[in-house]
Amino acid sequence: MPSANAVLKKPIEMPAEPEKRVRNRAATEQAILNAAKRLLAEEGFQNFGINAVARGAGCDKQLIYRYYGGLDGLVEAIGTDLGSWVKDRIPDDTGGMFLLTYGDLMERLALLFLDALRADPLMRRIVAWEVSENTEQVRRLSEARSKALAGWIERMRGSLTPPKGIDTIGVNAMIFAAIQHLVLSAAVSGQCAGLVLKTSKDWEKAATALKRIVRGVYG
Repeated sequence: MPSANAVLKKPIEMPAEPEKRVRNRAATEQAILNAAKRLLAEEGFQNFGINAVARGAGCDKQLIYRYYGGLDGLVEAIGTDLGSWVKDRIPDDTGGMFLLTYGDLMERLALLFLDALRADPLMRRIVAWEVSENTEQVRRLSEARSKALAGWIERMRGSLTPPKGIDTIGVNAMIFAAIQHLVLSAAVSGQCAGLVLKTSKDWEKAATALKRIVRGVYG
């Protein structure tokens, strides 16, 4: 598994310039949150500080204490934002698919999660932290993401049930772990276990393999 720092060596497509100074509270809170997420994605917790966030947001650092109560409050806000990330990236609709079985449900979730993780540098950073750092801040972010994904499954599954005798917790954990490792390895080296992951066609091949794994278990 690549290190958290290695995952972020490639350029991150996030705004690099500090936000313009803003006076409206709601806009200022959002600017602070955006700056905090950008800083985490680019630098990690090692350089995650009040002064750095304030510079990125273009605001006085006292506003961070006033609106968020400090760094811990910012981490809580980012964790809450991860719930919105799941809703935005993994929508509560079928995307034109007929979800007739639990296998249909898990195939859709697996493919959406694959695409979402590939597109989000901060989420890749959080996933890499989960296997390389054991801190309270990382645990809180990880738990927020896991809770949001579990909530999506519960909302979407309705009356759908997995085949009898299947340990869904264990199987789904393996599916998500495989997706995460695939995406992190691709971010570092453009491949995973000999599977080239550089072009859209490469990722289509990976998605096809993922669907076969899901269907092999859930039908």
